[in-house]
Amino acid sequence: MEFVGSEVFFDHDDLIVSKTDLQGRITYANHTFLEIAGYEESECVGQQHNFIRNPNMPRAVFKLLWDTIAEDSEIFSYVVNSTKSDDHYWVIAHVTPSAENGQIVGYHSTRRVPNPETIRNVIIPLYDNLRAIEHNNPSKKDGLEESVNALDGVLAEKGASYNELMSSLMRND
Repeated sequence: MEFVGSEVFFDHDDLIVSKTDLQGRITYANHTFLEIAGYEESECVGQQHNFIRNPNMPRAVFKLLWDTIAEDSEIFSYVVNSTKSDDHYWVIAHVTPSAENGQIVGYHSTRRVPNPETIRNVIIPLYDNLRAIEHNNPSKKDGLEESVNALDGVLAEKGASYNELMSSLMRND
């Protein structure tokens, strides 16, 4: 992975928290989110959450994330985000649907610090492979489909669901 800017770190005791509506627009961002990402609350609330998406994140991972939470399930995922100043930061994201009166009304994400060795030795090689698949196909749609299939192949090879794989990696964090 090639990054613009520097990597930003936050304390192991800190949690980044945000909430979105059903369309992915931010409705809440805690002080750690704002501090790490470098934004004011007024710049975040109402924005699509993907405005902090780092271009090094494979689209297949976000497709899996959105498909999972849309089915009223939680997901754990390693994510690299961008800051306002084009730096980046890695997180382990736990994303869950938020419900009121039995209806999903939005999503809640809590992120914490990942193990740098897990990022370096497992996540970056996996994400580099997925991104290469996505970028080497002239069709964005076909590239995404091929990348999703490649991710499914990795999971099948490991005999694990995506959450099971992420949970096994988090044991080292």
